[in-house]
Amino acid sequence: MADQTLEEKVKEALEQFRPMLVADGGDMEYINIDSSNNVHIRLTGACGTCPISVMTLKMGIERFLKETCPEINEVIQEE
Repeated sequence: MADQTLEEKVKEALEQFRPMLVADGGDMEYINIDSSNNVHIRLTGACGTCPISVMTLKMGIERFLKETCPEINEVIQEE
């Protein structure tokens, strides 16, 4: 939809990515988009304590979001 806000597009993209995390016992919680178009999320479940969560965040979630929403600059993990 052309009239979707950036936040709506991001949330929709995160919902598309979520099953990949859930399949491994994890999940994510959307927090917000800041004024620099950085998306803040919290990894939960198995993903929250996984030693390779940074790779999941950057190579998985961030890459997928940037392809779906090119306006996004970065995905930042909140503790």
